[in-house]
Amino acid sequence: MARDRAQADDYTGPLKRLLIGVLLVCLLGLFLLWRIDSPRVERFRAQVVDQVVPSFDWAMAPVTAAVNILHDFQSYQRIYQQNQELRRELQQMKAWKEAALQLEQENARLLDLNNVQLDPRLTYVTGVVMADSGSPFRQSVLINVGSRDGIVDGWAAMDGLGLVGRISGVGDATSRVVLLTDTSSRIPVTIQPSGQRALLIGDNTAAPIVDFIEAPDRVRPGDRVMTSGNGGVFPAGLVVGVLAQDPGGRMRVRLAADYERLEFLRVLRSYGHEKIDDPGRLIAPASLPETSGGPDPDPETEIDSQQPEAGNG
Repeated sequence: MARDRAQADDYTGPLKRLLIGVLLVCLLGLFLLWRIDSPRVERFRAQVVDQVVPSFDWAMAPVTAAVNILHDFQSYQRIYQQNQELRRELQQMKAWKEAALQLEQENARLLDLNNVQLDPRLTYVTGVVMADSGSPFRQSVLINVGSRDGIVDGWAAMDGLGLVGRISGVGDATSRVVLLTDTSSRIPVTIQPSGQRALLIGDNTAAPIVDFIEAPDRVRPGDRVMTSGNGGVFPAGLVVGVLAQDPGGRMRVRLAADYERLEFLRVLRSYGHEKIDDPGRLIAPASLPETSGGPDPDPETEIDSQQPEAGNG
C-alpha cells in the first residue's frame, strides 16, 4: 500500500507541475495577444470575442442574478428601514393623540369642577359617577347628587364634552342617569347646519339612531347634532354629537360624550321657560292714547294752579 501511494505521488506531482506550466504559458500568450497593437491581431481578437462571448451568456446568468438579488436585497433593506421609521412615527402620533385626548378630557373636567357655565342662563350641579347599572337591557349610571342637592327628574346630564342622558329616578343622596344609548331614550334634536329636526332613539349601541328627519336629503354625515328644546325635554343647543351613516344606510350619531370614561357629570338645572301669550308685544310697545291739546299736563302742576295764593286771602 505504501509503495502504490508513493508511485502515485511520483506520477501526480510532475503532472500537476506540467498542467500549471501549460496554464501559465496559455495565460501569458493570451496576455501578449491582447497587448499586441496590430490590425491583424485586432481583427483576430474581435473574431474571438464574437465567437466566445455570446456562448458564455449561460455562465454570466448566475452572476447577473446574484447582482439583481443584491440590488433587491438593498432595496428591501431600505424599505424595511423606512417601514420601521414609519412605525416609530405612528407610535409617536398615537401617543400624541392619546395625550391630546387626555388633555381635552382633563380640561373638560376642570371646567366642570370650576363650574364654568357654557350658557349664562344655565347652572348645574356636579356629581361623581358611582356605579353602572350593568344590565344589557338598561344603560344607566348612578351619581352622588340627589334631592338634597335640588336634583329633579328629567334634568339633562352632561360630561365635559357633550350630552350624556337625563335624570330618571332621584333619591336623597343619589340619582340615576339614563344614557342616550338606552332603548327608552327619545330625544328631540336639531341637525346643523340645515336645521332639520329629528328624533334621537337609543338602541343599546354606542351610536343611537336618528329617525323622523324632516328632510333626509338635506342632511349629510358629519353634520352637528344638538338638542332642539322641543317639548321642554332639554334646553336647546346642547351638544349631542356628529351625524354618521352605518353600512345599512341608516343615520346614526357618534356621541360627543366619552362613555368609556364617565367620571364626573353635571346636571343642568332647568326650571322651564316663561310662556309668552301675546307675541305682538315683542315687536312694539302698546300705542299711547292720542290727545287733541298736545301733551298731557302734569296733574301736580294742575292742582297747584287751582289753589289760591296765600297773600290774596
